[in-house]
Amino acid sequence: MSTAKNITVAALAGAVTTAMATLAVPAQAADMEKCYGVSLKGQNDCAAGAHSCAGTSTVDYDGQSFKLVPAGTCTDIETPFGPGSVEPIQRPA
Repeated sequence: MSTAKNITVAALAGAVTTAMATLAVPAQAADMEKCYGVSLKGQNDCAAGAHSCAGTSTVDYDGQSFKLVPAGTCTDIETPFGPGSVEPIQRPA
């Protein structure tokens, strides 16, 4: 095999591997849900608008920040301010 053909085959194999990995992500995400008001300061996955995104919450249990948790478990998570919520909630500042 020529060097150019080897490079082409390797690039194609890499592209197929990347595509397969990308297809697997939505299946994992489907098993998770956003849970608001349960993350500790700086440990949130994202937010509903209070700040930019992951890791930027400035208070524990911020009701506008969410953490991804296994689907169906959010409202079972207890915090000092009550259970988690699948929708943004108001929490004491």
